[in-house]
Amino acid sequence: MATIVVTGANRGIGLELARQYADEGHEVIRTMRGPDKAKTPFGTTMALDVTDADSVAKFAAALDGKPVDLLINNAGVSGPSRQSATDMDFDGFQKVLDANVLGPLRVTQALLPNLRKAPGSKVAVVSSRMGSLTLAQGGSVAYRTSKAAVNMAFKLLAGDLKGEGIAVALLHPGWVRTDMGGAGADIDVATSAEGLREVIEELEPGNSGTFWAYDGQELPW
Repeated sequence: MATIVVTGANRGIGLELARQYADEGHEVIRTMRGPDKAKTPFGTTMALDVTDADSVAKFAAALDGKPVDLLINNAGVSGPSRQSATDMDFDGFQKVLDANVLGPLRVTQALLPNLRKAPGSKVAVVSSRMGSLTLAQGGSVAYRTSKAAVNMAFKLLAGDLKGEGIAVALLHPGWVRTDMGGAGADIDVATSAEGLREVIEELEPGNSGTFWAYDGQELPW
């Protein structure tokens, strides 16, 4: 069974991904900054603030020497209420970039020694089609920009790690009924998580650095 780390796994998509993997018998390490919303505790829960370098370092030190087969960078924020191109909360914008771009990169770099210990290890980032330049529309400028930026960072990381056999995927989870997605969203968390897991299962060095939707569709950058 694999050892799987899921960030932001106290609620929503991260919690459901962790639950599904745990139900299959995998060793799941759930990280979280806020309270755990799991009705029944499961897996190993660890505190982690992806925007805090000291928190990331402490987390990595606790896993020192432990092989990690799959890292899912799910933790992120939607951003401030005021984030149009003509009216931006710039402090809020910076916080979004820190959480959604630098955070996943901090965690991934910190856990590279663990990923290198597991043959065929994988890194996934829960991104969004809202970060696609091709599909771009108006609104949510901070959030959209952060997802475009994390796509670029991890596409480049995929190239850097390809020779080591570590595969990287950028994933769009769909419009999901969560605290972030809202009650009117298209799909439930179970459907999203099941689809994401199927995409991750097919991930390997030959298709590393690809941007996929939860239903297996390849998305344009």
